[in-house]
Amino acid sequence: MTRLTVGFMPLLDCASLVAAGECGFAAREGLELTLVRETSWANIRDRLVIGHFDAAHMLGPMAVASTLGIGHLRAPIIAPLSLGLGGNAIAVSLRLWEQMRREGAAPGSPPGIQGMALKRVLAGRARADAGPLTFGMVYPFSCHNYELRYWLAAAGVDPDHDVRLVVIPPPLLGDAMRAGEIDGFCVGEPWSSVAVDAGLAAIVNSTAAIWPLSPEKVLGCRARWTEGHGEELAALIRALYRAALWCERPENHAELALLLAEPRHVGIAPDLLRRGLSGRLILTPDGEPRELAEFYLPASRRATFPWTSHALWYYTQMVRWRQVELVADHPALASGTYRPDIYRAALAPLGVELPPEDAKVEAFFDDRVFDPSDLVGWLGR
Repeated sequence: MTRLTVGFMPLLDCASLVAAGECGFAAREGLELTLVRETSWANIRDRLVIGHFDAAHMLGPMAVASTLGIGHLRAPIIAPLSLGLGGNAIAVSLRLWEQMRREGAAPGSPPGIQGMALKRVLAGRARADAGPLTFGMVYPFSCHNYELRYWLAAAGVDPDHDVRLVVIPPPLLGDAMRAGEIDGFCVGEPWSSVAVDAGLAAIVNSTAAIWPLSPEKVLGCRARWTEGHGEELAALIRALYRAALWCERPENHAELALLLAEPRHVGIAPDLLRRGLSGRLILTPDGEPRELAEFYLPASRRATFPWTSHALWYYTQMVRWRQVELVADHPALASGTYRPDIYRAALAPLGVELPPEDAKVEAFFDDRVFDPSDLVGWLGR
């Protein structure tokens, strides 16, 4: 048995890692996984970079930013596997939710309607000189930051001037809302459901409604580590692929929720975890469960495939929000962070049907389509 140490954050989409270690998928590949729960995404990044972790549950944009040397030292990281699609939501305090409802918002309304309601609330606050609202997100280089910004900007809200964005680790967002420090947040499950269940928040959008089949976490590895551990990495990819298939089957959700509920994993009540697993979320404290289409997919719809178009879209958001300049060699470096070639080679023994292409167009709720072959055109719109 080869022991691998893998860092993770307490989120629903660590499910494949937990299942791989606890349900025998890693052992069948000759691996013993030591899972280490972390407290922040910055810790995940730092401990992976300095070699405390062999691999990590990682934000996709974080891997790209680390490879480019944005926001931290330059440390090339590869993402040879996606850990699922979707799973994030945007929630607001009940006070803000009531204000948005008076402006036309409703539980389960499309993102465009919710965004325009928030814009009208903000306009009223500006007239009253009430100051900006504060929204939390989990990390500057995160899907949460970019999806929140995309939704706000599509409604005509400037994320850098009309609201204030702050970084707070996922498990602490509810506490920050309870203390009155933030008015809303974007986070992965189960933390939105935890805030709703505590009577603190209402979920206004799933990010799957903003970007259908939107990517989320990846398996992150130091590029240098993979050069000498190709067989172990391939075995880990196969174990996680099989674990993802197991996680998605409804008949396994009760067992999976119990595993995730353990304090060493996510440490949240199983019934709250099952909301995200089933895609049936309660949006308001007094609401009934609602079916959210393809809210969180561990395996289906090619959820584990590392599309280079995802990495390129993240890069365009880094440029759009002035985290980096558009540099000639950056697109190739960004797309090279995601490694479908390693994924294909690892799964070849399983006979899995895989897409022949590495990238695809991405569609958003506002009818915009991202073509990864035309980054300048996308940024110029």
